[in-house]
Amino acid sequence: MSDLPKSIRINEEGPREGFQFEKGPIPTGRKIELIDALSGTGLKQIQVASFVPPQNVPGWVDADDVVAGFKVNPDVSYTALWLNERGLQRALGHDDRLQLMGSVGLCCSAAFLAINQKRTMEQNFEGQRSIIKMYQANGLPVTRGSLMAAFGCNFQGDVAPATVVDMVGQLLDLAAEAGEKLEFVSLADTMAWASPLSIRRVVGAIRDRYPDLTLSLHLHDTRGMGIANVYSGLQMGVEIYDAAVAGLGGCPFAAHKGAAGNVCTEDVVFLCDEMGIETGIDLERLMQAACVAEDVVGHPLPGSVKSGGSLRVLREKLRAAH
Repeated sequence: MSDLPKSIRINEEGPREGFQFEKGPIPTGRKIELIDALSGTGLKQIQVASFVPPQNVPGWVDADDVVAGFKVNPDVSYTALWLNERGLQRALGHDDRLQLMGSVGLCCSAAFLAINQKRTMEQNFEGQRSIIKMYQANGLPVTRGSLMAAFGCNFQGDVAPATVVDMVGQLLDLAAEAGEKLEFVSLADTMAWASPLSIRRVVGAIRDRYPDLTLSLHLHDTRGMGIANVYSGLQMGVEIYDAAVAGLGGCPFAAHKGAAGNVCTEDVVFLCDEMGIETGIDLERLMQAACVAEDVVGHPLPGSVKSGGSLRVLREKLRAAH
């Protein structure tokens, strides 16, 4: 199957995911500087903070100050992450600046769930029922479903496509029994086990069972397969991708020293530009924001296009020379 979309949506997660992963303290003002730079690139959604206990993720001890400090672009939806009701209440304190929505999530790996959340699969399922009730009590619709470790797990191994299809069904059932309808389901390659072939197999299996379901991909680049997996997702018609400017971040819970961040935003935009797929993002401005990200963290980041440059500028120079 090859069903390239005419356009895609990129959800920028660099600030949230990157600053939770960096070891050294990063000044609040510099975090805000990066968010402001990203706001001027054409991105339509930026995840700007994580409302989590600082003892677990010290990089986000200043989440409230960051959310209160950036300049709001009315064309951008700003989102945040939280893991419990206390975190949600903190986010609700910024509902004039953040787009808040409910999310229900399951995990395709019992081993990862036990290590990461100290829960069994059954306990997690019941816990998601309570989370839906929490959202409903706060007047938030539950619109997003997510599956962690949808392609494989460092603690358990490969995940069969049939398992993922079954978990998608559980997500849809969880929402439906509470009177909610998910707008899309995100497949997270949490520990970078995906390959172009497994992307095609898993997405294809889900499409066979749920042909009208919108999917998104959350792809990590630990093993250098991120952009290849995006290409495979594009071939399967997937239109929503999480990405991180300059390749910021990683998964602090993956037990992998090289757990790289999400696939690099500017590399995804470059790929789409070259394929004629619209993103609405100005690649030159995005590369400038990637350089800001690298300066903020104080060390090289893995994105390629910020160093290699876009072909659009090079083509213009060559045309001008001739």
